[in-house]
Amino acid sequence: MEDFMLPCLNKKLFGIECMGCGMQRSVILIFKGEFVEAFYMYPAIFSLILLFSLIVLNTFKNFRYASKIITILAILNGLIIVGNFVFKTFLNH
Repeated sequence: MEDFMLPCLNKKLFGIECMGCGMQRSVILIFKGEFVEAFYMYPAIFSLILLFSLIVLNTFKNFRYASKIITILAILNGLIIVGNFVFKTFLNH
C-alpha cells in the first residue's frame, strides 16, 4: 500500500507540510494495527473515522441528535487538525 501513496504537493512545492500530511500514513498504520503510532502520525485520525462513520450511518438511519453531534465532531476535528498543523509547523522546531 505504501507504494501507491500520493505525495504532498504542498510539501514538494513550498517545503512545509499541509494540514493533511500524515493522514495516509496514519491509515496504513491503523491497518497494520499500530494504533498509537497512527495517533502520533495524525492526531485527528480517530475522530475523523468517528465523524465519517456517523455521517455514513446517518444517511441510512436518521438519529435524533445526529446533526448536532456531527457539527460538534466537525468543529473538534477542525481544531485538532489546525492545532496539529500549528504545532508541527511553528512549535516543534
